[in-house]
Amino acid sequence: MKKLLVSILIIVALAGAAWFLLRDGGVVEQVTEERVETALLNNGFPAPMAECMAGRLTDRLSIVQLKKLERLAPEEGENRIPLSTGEAMARLRRVDDREAVETLVTVGGGCGFDMMLDRI
Repeated sequence: MKKLLVSILIIVALAGAAWFLLRDGGVVEQVTEERVETALLNNGFPAPMAECMAGRLTDRLSIVQLKKLERLAPEEGENRIPLSTGEAMARLRRVDDREAVETLVTVGGGCGFDMMLDRI
């Protein structure tokens, strides 16, 4: 009887820990600055720009939005960096999240402006 009770308590504790880690917004699903920076670097952003943007985007993007922004990555047959406005717009349409794109563009513009000011 004692072993059964201990087993049940262990199962309940493991289930609670799994829920805490894997739930929506849980520890595993949190957007970290490092994860955002890695996603930006993987999508062709220069390192200084990715570093600047990651810190600003961390608090503004959900894990779902980050995953949607990963759709900006080049697909088979596409250049790493879009070479025309049409190519860039096609990738932005793939994201299918206006708020995420607006946040990305706003933060990118802000970082670009800050980097320009640092050079003056």
